[in-house]
Amino acid sequence: MLAMRILAVLTAFLLAAPTWTDQPSGVTARLRGVSAVSDRVAWASGSAGTVLRTTDGGATWQSMNVPGAEKLDFRDIDAVGEQAAYVLSIGSGESSRIYKTIDGGRTWALQFTNAYPKAFFDAMAFWDRDRGIVFSDSVGGQLVILQTGDGGASWSRVPAADLPPALDNEGAFAASGTNVAVYGRDHVWIGTGAAAVARVLRSVDGGRTWAAAATPLAAGPSSGIFSIAFRDTDHGMVVGGDYRKENEAIDNAAITNDGGRTWTKVTGLSGFRSVVSYLPGAPTPTLIAVGPQGADQSADDGRTWTPLAGSSGLHTFAFAKQGRAGWGAGETGRIMRFAY
Repeated sequence: MLAMRILAVLTAFLLAAPTWTDQPSGVTARLRGVSAVSDRVAWASGSAGTVLRTTDGGATWQSMNVPGAEKLDFRDIDAVGEQAAYVLSIGSGESSRIYKTIDGGRTWALQFTNAYPKAFFDAMAFWDRDRGIVFSDSVGGQLVILQTGDGGASWSRVPAADLPPALDNEGAFAASGTNVAVYGRDHVWIGTGAAAVARVLRSVDGGRTWAAAATPLAAGPSSGIFSIAFRDTDHGMVVGGDYRKENEAIDNAAITNDGGRTWTKVTGLSGFRSVVSYLPGAPTPTLIAVGPQGADQSADDGRTWTPLAGSSGLHTFAFAKQGRAGWGAGETGRIMRFAY
């Protein structure tokens, strides 16, 4: 009887076709960051200092004013509640900054301005409201990772002695704000690219100590890992490719079942993918991978994939932490709601 019920739930889920719906963002900026809190509240960010927020499921999006940020490119936004969010801008030197709001975007505090002239911060992630981590391209043969434990009031650099040596030119691609993934209280993974090998950096103690593992993804100046996601402490996935070849899917996906220590190449994506995310509440481990030319879906933990019609022009994607919705964001202010 239980088996029949499980089968019925699974069948109903698989038969329910997910839908993409365009939503009016009111902006024309290129959007690279998105973070969903619930099926009502989500945030997005992009070029020209753009920060957007919806509280009605995306029917309307409100543009936020971040003072002094009009020329910044916000490539990552992480909401830690309906009213609180961090936003990261990219660029060398002082162009890399982190701002925070705790009142729904009415006011913003500049929390971090990069003081390393050659550093270029790409993405961040937060375990909770207070504890977070941000990653930069390597500088002088050293990896650059900063942490906060006080809600962004202060950021400290992880000592180089606690990190593996950087590969030549190793860094990350600031394409979707999803190069960094966290899980539970202390697990964190970072996907790298632009070097001779695409690696995953991992820590199981909140970022105090680190190890690195090679992946089978193609690597090079425009290739490597663009996104990483984990559904528990063991099972995760990386996607990417060559951003100059958006229609190609050559050695651009891998999965792990041992917490990122080893990675196995998988095939089936239909193009370059800049973001991958697990679908909450699915009866089997289900992933969505999105890129500028389309999307793919897997219902077997990333082993096999099928194209998912209805989306294009998207760079980033996030599922709501509560509810049954997700949002993609991309070119010329495009925002699409994904319902399942």
